[in-house]
Amino acid sequence: MVASAEFALKKPGVYESKKILLTSPILHIGSAVSKLNPFEYVQTDKKVYLPNQEALAKALRQRGGRFLDDYILAIEEHQDIRRLLEQAFGSEWWKATDAEGDPIFPKRGISQKWTEEKITDLRPMIRNGMGQLYIPGSSIKGAIRTAIAYYLLKHEADYLVPKSVRVSEIELKLREKLKQGDIANSHKKKFLDDKLFMDDLFADFSLTYQGKEIPSKFKISPNTDFMRAIKVTDSKPLLEDKIINKRGKEVALNVPVLAEVIVSSRFSNYSAKYRASIYAEMVRNVQTEFTLSLDTEMLSWFHHRQGMKIPFQTIDDIIKICQEFAQEQWDAEHDYWQSIKNNQNAQGKNLDFTDIRAIYEAEKCPFSLRMGWGSGMNGTTIDLLLEEELKAEIRDAAGIAAPNFEAPKSRRTVVGSSGEIKYVPGWVKFK
Repeated sequence: MVASAEFALKKPGVYESKKILLTSPILHIGSAVSKLNPFEYVQTDKKVYLPNQEALAKALRQRGGRFLDDYILAIEEHQDIRRLLEQAFGSEWWKATDAEGDPIFPKRGISQKWTEEKITDLRPMIRNGMGQLYIPGSSIKGAIRTAIAYYLLKHEADYLVPKSVRVSEIELKLREKLKQGDIANSHKKKFLDDKLFMDDLFADFSLTYQGKEIPSKFKISPNTDFMRAIKVTDSKPLLEDKIINKRGKEVALNVPVLAEVIVSSRFSNYSAKYRASIYAEMVRNVQTEFTLSLDTEMLSWFHHRQGMKIPFQTIDDIIKICQEFAQEQWDAEHDYWQSIKNNQNAQGKNLDFTDIRAIYEAEKCPFSLRMGWGSGMNGTTIDLLLEEELKAEIRDAAGIAAPNFEAPKSRRTVVGSSGEIKYVPGWVKFK
């Protein structure tokens, strides 16, 4: 049976789509597995290998003898398995293959090791179904969503943001939540911003399609969220490559590295304070591509129930919103690092942040957004719009209390291959 044209669903008539080149000095997007145990990777002085564990076990069994039993015993006792690998596969064990000829240590699981420290807990980067590093579209869209929320609240009068969710009202509600203990409650704080303002900003819409209002079972639901009109694809896999730059120099792209990430704070005299080291799989010199699409016809269906205006009509508008949010974060980071004094003897660590201060010297932020692990409170919340005292109260209630310190209380920086603190993670540029 063929439906008549009168009742046939129409495809959106207007659909803007752009391929966007994404670059970043260094980036980490976490995976579902937050940490790998030592038996899930093999480290040498220069590299870290993530084996195909099933292939490794089969290959050890095929070698016969006690290889497989010794491997299992080594795993149970958290022992170094490099000697066992040398005995089973030779001195170049990382080149070993299984019975089908596939590598036991595939290239997609090999990272350069930038630290001389012994890695205990490794934070892996997310991989696609082929085991390749990539950036999920959901991560990019989530960062864009935060930028839009920040932009709406910063320009609340221009976009007719309902008074019940303007910054002053959010601050009042947050103070009430602090009294009730909701900020300290791990379950409640996870969805706190949705109930405080995100639902009202993004999903308190009625939909009109082909002149008819679409009934919604619930007042606020994912179906009434105007971010439905934005589609973001996953990035292309972050495959290693080399290019010749404008100065004629060869540059390696998408280089997987295993780096030490320094978590630091400060003492009351602003001398740098060492808090912890984290070892994370990151990608250096990221260059990839994703597609950002805006269904402008679908966007026209959304009408805010309280009259708020949607702050974008084009993809360029969205990118400008992201850049404004990035600039605010950039300025805050500049001010923080300018205030911090180097500390050359901080629990055995030389906290020399000279290179970090140099990164933030430029007044204009050269990036479009900050995303992924290491973005911190400033990159993942509307924290920068709130009063300093309130931010500190929230920080103390949500985590480890640090009286008399501004929020956020710590920063993450990356130690380069030279052993010096060289990078800050998460800044990305769109072209």
